[in-house]
Parts: sequence; structure tokens; C-alpha cells
Amino acid sequence: MSSTQKRDYYEVLGVNRDASLEEIKKAYRRLAVKHHPDKNPEHADAEEKFKEASEAYSVLSDQEKRARYDRFGHQGVGSQPFDAADFVDFSDILGDLFGLGDMFGGGRKRGTRPVRGADLRYDVTISFEEAVFGKELEVEIPRSVTCTGCKGTGAKAGSSPISCTGCGGRGQVRFQQGFFAVSRTCPQCGGAGQVIKDKCSDCGGAGRVRETRKITIRIPQGVDEGSRLRVGGEGEGGINGGPAGDLYVFIDVAEHKHFVRKDYDVHAEEAVSFAQAALGAEIRVKTVWGDETVAIPAGTQPQETIRLRGKGVPYVEGNGKGDHFVHVKVRVPRSLNDEQRRLLEEFAELEGDDVRERGVLDKVKEFFS
Repeated sequence: MSSTQKRDYYEVLGVNRDASLEEIKKAYRRLAVKHHPDKNPEHADAEEKFKEASEAYSVLSDQEKRARYDRFGHQGVGSQPFDAADFVDFSDILGDLFGLGDMFGGGRKRGTRPVRGADLRYDVTISFEEAVFGKELEVEIPRSVTCTGCKGTGAKAGSSPISCTGCGGRGQVRFQQGFFAVSRTCPQCGGAGQVIKDKCSDCGGAGRVRETRKITIRIPQGVDEGSRLRVGGEGEGGINGGPAGDLYVFIDVAEHKHFVRKDYDVHAEEAVSFAQAALGAEIRVKTVWGDETVAIPAGTQPQETIRLRGKGVPYVEGNGKGDHFVHVKVRVPRSLNDEQRRLLEEFAELEGDDVRERGVLDKVKEFFS
């Protein structure tokens, strides 16, 4: 197609002449998806439309070429046959759309650079007291580590990987796809540029082996449900000499039958009798640090709280502890003997409370009076 026959590049992409680079990219992506030859094998003109859109993008996405085109038209950017591989790198536009990856030359040799090992996760359940005071746990962690027999190369002792004959050690092979000159990862070496002729007998050429390692995990005092600990370097081994990943320990704390924790404070219910609440008393209560004597003031009401400072959970970082809160629960007797009932009735009369339950005969008399 000569320069006199070519359509206006802005018209091809369907954008205004003052369109931004992002608008130009967006328009080209839309047309590339619509007209790509691999996606339209039944349409003979798809390749020409795709080529036309690619040529327009190659000019309008380049600031210098676009300026010449705006001033001189097609003559300003030459009239040579369009070759996508010579004009622009399309990898950032088409790679994600068509799964072509590094086919436009944007790829690089893979498989030989150091790669950090993957992180591992270990879940552990501990008791309420272990979360308060801390604990050391010995655990077994299955993981992949660098093979000691080949030091991670995957090659048999005394040998080394050799350059791949399929790509000449480049990790990529170049070929023609339609009107594109493209590069793809070498299928023979997987992009490494090297192949292992004599594989290590210990790892089978993988460069890593599985092992189960025993390690000691120190759980600090004061950890809570959902806490996460990082143990550096105890994850999967690295690849090609890369560093090992980390081990992350996720903590689950079992419920306690008596205590409830909120942040660093501990809460517990303690039952007292009606007389103890009314007259006052001293009682023994349980805390995570042992039994404590607590004074119940006279006139204490149900669900009132008494605070014991510094008797809660120690802080994970820094000095100090939370508090222990006693929630008073007044115990009401379910049955009374005659003496207890008489005394309570006298107390009720002094208070002006009518607490005696009337019999059926009393109710009948009241009805007919």
C-alpha cells in the first residue's frame, strides 16, 4: 500500500488528533484483539487490518515520528514496507492479550538467575497459659532445600550443565510468525540456556531435594489469637544460589474454661452469696498468676467489676502487664430452710417489700369481699 493509498493513522485507530498516548494504546489494544490473525483464521482481511493498526500505532506511539507525521503526513515517516519487528516493541501491548510473553523480543534468558525460595506456613494451637507465659516448641517442617550432592546445579558430581544446542545458550528461539519476526522461550532448555546431560542422582537434576527439618520455635509471652511469627531463612531453599524463604508461624489459642482475654486484660466471673454482696466479704479468686484475695465491698451489685492491676497478660514488647477484672455474680439460693425463710421475710418487712406468695384461699376471699 503506497503512501497515497494509506488511510490516516488517527482514522485507523479511531482517535482524535489530540489523543493522549494512553488513548492511543487503548485504541490499539481494542483493534489488536479484534483483528489479530490467530484469532480470525476465517477472515482473510484480518491480517491486513491488524497490520494497518500496528503500523498506525508504531508511528503515533513514538513522539518524534508522530510530530513528523502531523506535519508532513505519511511522507514524513517514509513509505517503506511496514515490518512490526523493525518499528516498535509490541510486547507491552500484546503480551498479556495473546499469551505471547516474550515473543516480540522483550523476553530474557531465564532459569539461571538466583531465585529466593518460597515462604512456608505452619499453624500451631497452644493453650491459654502458653499464650500468656510463652513456650518453646520443637516442630518438624517438610521443605525443599538445595541439593548438597550437586550444590544446586542439578548436574552429576564432576560435570556441569552444557549450553543448549536448541537456542545456542540464549534461552530463546527466533522464528517467523505471519509478518512478525518473533522470539519465544526455547522448549529444549525452558529458557535457561543450559541443559543437564548427566543429572545428579540425589535430586534427579532438579537441584533441590525434600527434607523434614526439626526446628525450635520460641513463642514469646503475651501472644494472642491470630498472632504471626516469622522465622527467617527456614522456608524453602533458594534456586540457583538464591536465599531461602522464611517460615511464618500462625498461632491459634485454645479457649479457657474460666478466663476470657481482651487484648492484654483477663476477665472472669466470680460468684458471691447475697449476704456477701450485701455485707461485704473477702474471697479468693483465680488469676493467671495464681489465687488472689479480693475484698467485696458491702452493697456490691450483680455484674459490678473489681479491677486487679497488673494481674493480666504481659505485653509482647516492653514491660508491664494488663489487668484482671472480676465480674461479680450474685448467687441466689434455689431453696431455703425454715429459719432462712423466716429471716429473709423479716428483712423484707423491714425493707417494706411484700415478698410472700398469697395462697389460693386468700385470693378467693379477696374476690368475694
